Amino acid sequence: MRQMELWVIGGDPRQATLARSLREDGHRVHTYALERGVEPSLVSDSLEGVAGADCVILPLPALDGDRVNAPLSAREPLLSEVLDAMSPGSLLCAGMASPALAEAAQTRGLQLVDYLAREELAVANAIPTSEGAIQIAMEELPITLHGAKALVIGAGRLGKVLIQQLQGLGAHVSLAARKFSDLSWAQVWGCGVERSDQLDKWLCGYDLVINTVPALVLGREELSDLKSGCLVIDLASKPGGVDFSAAAELGVKAIWALSLPGKVAPVTAGLAIKSTIYNILTESGV
Repeated sequence: MRQMELWVIGGDPRQATLARSLREDGHRVHTYALERGVEPSLVSDSLEGVAGADCVILPLPALDGDRVNAPLSAREPLLSEVLDAMSPGSLLCAGMASPALAEAAQTRGLQLVDYLAREELAVANAIPTSEGAIQIAMEELPITLHGAKALVIGAGRLGKVLIQQLQGLGAHVSLAARKFSDLSWAQVWGCGVERSDQLDKWLCGYDLVINTVPALVLGREELSDLKSGCLVIDLASKPGGVDFSAAAELGVKAIWALSLPGKVAPVTAGLAIKSTIYNILTESGV
């Protein structure tokens, strides 16, 4: 890949890793609103030069209200000032791009790509998310995962990785899903099976329940069936899959663990973003 002019604007340790790694690959890298995460040689004090960028990379999530998400900066750059500094037709990559961001980019004639929507990044993020959930379980449960009875709700990318990793630790794993095809595969993998739409009265035997489905699957009835001491971890994006108010009233320990890749493995997550950005650049012909 030829040497490119790349701007990384805002973000957390994932974007800091991304910027450093892009420079190590030989690209001309500038950062803005990321000064507490990178060395001074990468820091730009203004957006001058953004117009000549081959690609501008916003963080994940891209926005905090009408501003670029920038937890590692004293700056709070408005989205409008960043986009106005870019040239029409330029490539803009962002994570979890909102409709407002999409509209603003379209108005200015920018090519917006949401890198979080890419399959390769979703697959890569499943590993640190699963490891982060297991770390929480090890810290919160008074028993080992070896020999524990665990239920994974949802048979997507993350659910499949969780099953593998929990089984590797010696847990007795069951899968709850809607599709009979997913339940058939679970049996091939040596898992027990549950119907995710029929969990009421079937949850009393589990020590750990991990949800990956972004829809309410653990309401009051389901939560009331859990045995004392069962830990619930919700990995689903908003609105989540657990009635946390009911959990609190029932005395169920339920943890909503969002954005785990950036919390437990920011370097790995940043490198996964870099790989995805390279794929986007290749497809865009930049």
